[in-house]
Amino acid sequence: MRADVHRFSIADPSDVSALKAAIDGGIIDASSIVAVIGKTHGNGLVNDYTRGYLTLCLSILIGERSGRTAQAVREQVPFVFSGGVEGVLSPHYTVFTVTADEVPATNRKALAIGVGFTAPMRPADIGRQAQIDAIASAVAQAATRAAIEDVHFVQVKGPAFTLADIIEDQRAGRSPATDNPGKLMSFGRAACALGVAKALGEIPADLAVEAAVLKDFSLYSSVASMSAGVEVDVNEVIVIGMSSKWSGTLAVEHTTMIDALDVGSIHAMVQRLGFPAAPQIADAGRVRAVFIKCEAQRDGMVRGRPHTMLNDGDINEQRHIRGAVGAIAASILNDTGLFVSGGAEHQGPDGGGMIAVIAEKVDV
Repeated sequence: MRADVHRFSIADPSDVSALKAAIDGGIIDASSIVAVIGKTHGNGLVNDYTRGYLTLCLSILIGERSGRTAQAVREQVPFVFSGGVEGVLSPHYTVFTVTADEVPATNRKALAIGVGFTAPMRPADIGRQAQIDAIASAVAQAATRAAIEDVHFVQVKGPAFTLADIIEDQRAGRSPATDNPGKLMSFGRAACALGVAKALGEIPADLAVEAAVLKDFSLYSSVASMSAGVEVDVNEVIVIGMSSKWSGTLAVEHTTMIDALDVGSIHAMVQRLGFPAAPQIADAGRVRAVFIKCEAQRDGMVRGRPHTMLNDGDINEQRHIRGAVGAIAASILNDTGLFVSGGAEHQGPDGGGMIAVIAEKVDV
C-alpha cells in the first residue's frame, strides 16, 4: 500500500475547487481518499458551523466523483475540521489517499494511515469511561489494520453538543459531565486523548479512567490531537505512522513541545526529517502537512512570566494560543498552511502540546 498527502488552500468554507481540479485532472482518484483534515475560517467553538459546511461540500464532491452518495462518503471517510486561523495561519485542508502500489514494499518504512469510527454518542457519554474505551479500541484497531509499526500522530474528531442536546439528555434521565456546551467539548477532547494514550501504551490502562479527565494533567499522549464539533455524532479516528509494509516517498515525525516557546523541539524534529539545521527551513516544498496542538498554560505563566490568555473576556484563550504558536511554528517551517488547534487537554504537557510533520523523504 502507498499513502499520499495533498494540501489545498481554500477561499471560503464552500471552496472545493482545488480538489475538484485535482480529481478531474487525474492527480487524485476520488475513490482513494481515506481521510481529510483541515482548518476553516470559523471560531472553533460550539457554534462554528463552517466545519460542517466544508464537510458537506467535500462529501458531495467526493461522492459525485466516486459514484457514492454524500452520506456514504461521510460514513467511510473521516472529515476532521477545526476552526480558527488566527494571525498568519491559512485556511486549508489536507487530503489523504491510499492506493495499491505497483512497487512492492522494501522493508524500508514509509508513511501509513489507518482510520476508524466509534458508535454514535450522546452528551452523557462525553468525557466518560465509555468514550475513553471506545477511542482506545478504535485507535488500536486502526493501527493494527494498517500494520503501523511506529505511530506518530493520531487525530480524533469527537461529538460536540448544543445546549438543547444536553437538556434533552438530562430530561431523558442521563447526566452529562457538564451542562456547559463549551466545557463539554473540553471533556470530550480530554477523554479522547486518554483513550489514545491507553491504546498506545503511553499510560497504564488502569490510569486511563474517567476520574482523571481534566484533573490529572501528568497523564497525556504525545501523539494525540483531539477536536470536537457538532457536525459529528461519532468519534472519527485517523492514525498516521510509519510501516515497513507500506511503500512511498513520504515520512512522518513528531515531537512534544514542553511549552509555547519550545522552538528547540521543532528544530530537532525537522532535522530528523532531513532538513538542515537553520533558523528557518529553506526547502518548504518538501513539507506536505503539519499538525499542532497547543494551549495556554493553566497556571497563567509562560517561563516564569504571566500571560493574560485565561483572563481575556473578549478573545477566547484558544484563539490567543493558536495565533501565537502558529506564528512561531510558521516562522520555522516557512509555511502558513498549518493545522494549529487549541484545547490540548492531555495532549502533551500542560502549556505545551504536540507537533507532527509529514514530508518528502530525502533518501528515496
